[in-house]
Amino acid sequence: MTQHQASLDTFPKYLLLNAKRFATRPAMRHKDLGIWQSWTWAEQLDEVRALALGMKAMGVAAGDKIAIVGSNRPRLYWSFAAAQSLQAVPVPVYADAVAEEMAYVLDHAGVRFAVVQDQEQVDKILSFRDKIPMLEQVIYDEPRGLRDYDHGHMHAFEAVQALGRARLKEDPSLGQAWEEGITAASGEDISIILYTSGTTGRSKGVMLKAISAVRAAQDTVAFDRLSERDEVLAYLPLAWVGDHYLNYAQGYVSGFCMSCPESPETVSQDLKEIGPSFYFAPPRVFEGLLTSVMIRMEDAGALKRRLFHYFIDVAKEHGEDLLEGRPVSFPGKVKYWLGNLLVYGPLKNTLGFSNIRVAYTAGEAIGPDLFSFFRSLGINLKQLYGQTEAFLYVTCQKDTDVRADAVGPAAPNVDIRIADDGEVQFRSPGMFSGYFKEEEKTAETLTEDGYVKTGDAGFFDKDGQLKIIDRAKDVGRLTTGALFAPKFIENSLKFFPNIKEAVAFGHGRDKVGVFLNIDLTAVGNWAERNNISYASYQELAGHPKVYEMIAENVAETNRKLSEVEMMAGAQISRFLVLHKELDADDGELTRTQKVRRSFIAERYGELIEALYDGSSEKYVETEVTYEDGRKGKIRATVQIRDAKTFPVNAAQTHKEAAE
Repeated sequence: MTQHQASLDTFPKYLLLNAKRFATRPAMRHKDLGIWQSWTWAEQLDEVRALALGMKAMGVAAGDKIAIVGSNRPRLYWSFAAAQSLQAVPVPVYADAVAEEMAYVLDHAGVRFAVVQDQEQVDKILSFRDKIPMLEQVIYDEPRGLRDYDHGHMHAFEAVQALGRARLKEDPSLGQAWEEGITAASGEDISIILYTSGTTGRSKGVMLKAISAVRAAQDTVAFDRLSERDEVLAYLPLAWVGDHYLNYAQGYVSGFCMSCPESPETVSQDLKEIGPSFYFAPPRVFEGLLTSVMIRMEDAGALKRRLFHYFIDVAKEHGEDLLEGRPVSFPGKVKYWLGNLLVYGPLKNTLGFSNIRVAYTAGEAIGPDLFSFFRSLGINLKQLYGQTEAFLYVTCQKDTDVRADAVGPAAPNVDIRIADDGEVQFRSPGMFSGYFKEEEKTAETLTEDGYVKTGDAGFFDKDGQLKIIDRAKDVGRLTTGALFAPKFIENSLKFFPNIKEAVAFGHGRDKVGVFLNIDLTAVGNWAERNNISYASYQELAGHPKVYEMIAENVAETNRKLSEVEMMAGAQISRFLVLHKELDADDGELTRTQKVRRSFIAERYGELIEALYDGSSEKYVETEVTYEDGRKGKIRATVQIRDAKTFPVNAAQTHKEAAE
């Protein structure tokens, strides 16, 4: 690390630097009313300065907690930098959190100020105002619908910036004093508090020091050779560590341009228009993309379908070898070149992936087939394994050393070890300084010698790449002695476009049973093509022909499990298709869309028992939460089916017999 880098221990310090070294280069873009607007680094500095001085005039002081709530918007990203420039601490909250969840975080963090996107977020705060006693002022970005609200404690974003600019005009020395405050700030200050997704209960506030966050970002920017010439599309939740790290932190360190979509609904179109060079998506995004591709191909003409499937087979055979620089025969190269001309190139262009130089996936394990599909198209998709407590990266894969079944060796300057019980533990430059107000839980998470306990079970393969089996607490065994790793089974199921979500059960039982959610888009499209009418998700999920189709997917999953020595004894014996989609508002998923397994096991206990007592159907009533917060009930008779299983190594046995 150079002496120059050592002095850059906060993101506002990088803001001052970037406004000089990349003054005229784009720092931020935002699509508004169909038009892309851009701000250079020099202009971004001006926007952040005006906001910071306005906030300071309103009373924001060092150490204050400032909530930031909304979708990906330049003004919300500027709020992070403005807060940090005043040594205040930003506390982002998931935009789709229900009012009660949001109130809990704001109260727990002791938030004094909140910067929110729109009327929806203002209403959530106002509905639980008495539960957030320390909150004094709310700043909102979009004024629509807020004209008649009481503005005694509410301020338009533009008005706060106007206040800052007016103060600066009255006293130009304020600008210099602000910059001096940034320069004098300590990297030991808390840079941000990120609340975890809460898979096992209430969210915890992860405190990250500025110097830790900066050092971690410096390491990965160098690792993937990110620069001011790179482009990203910032569409991930603001409150998730992935967005704050991959976009905000790496953006400030490298100087690349961050583009914000017009809305969550326009991300796919905006992706095509921006054509990012660095891209991140959790596995479920790649699952959704593959589903949409397959649906479109089913609707294409016969010739197009044949061409697509032929060249996808060519890609499977040669694509990853070419991407990794391994030898490929001349005929193979010619066929792949032709496939790129006719299929892969147009497909990548349609997805917005034409310019991708580096892409990552993380958040949960990705199915090997799904992973290989995108790499075979020539997309440099890699895996990383991370946690909020690490400020994301624990491992990451090097170019040309990528595997579908592992998550890479330790990230730069990260130390990993495997505990005696198989738990993955690490120390890293970006590791957290503790949980806010929860010293006991901090102590529980750290070992005596300062390693972070991840709660995940894993091992290092012979080439040094880490393999994550599952959450340590979720890995178990059947009564037969067979290893039961639910996440491995669930990810195998979710490769099929028809299956959106899966939850496997089996620990301490004699066989494996699974709950499934169908993908309404994929199965709905299939139903339309097959003249099957339905009025709701519940009706389609219970349709006999849907069950037949899902049964084939489960059987194919079992065939693949039979070929994996460790998992062959944990094939799926029985399954059911849930009558409702798993939903974060009902507590079944986290805000990052991870399954809350223990909650589901408790909520659907009678359905789990029906999987094991031989029942062919079960009547259930389930409480649901609507978008406006009202409660209701869904009633259904859920069908339960036996699954086809296979002898161990069935495919290998078949191959040997053929020989």
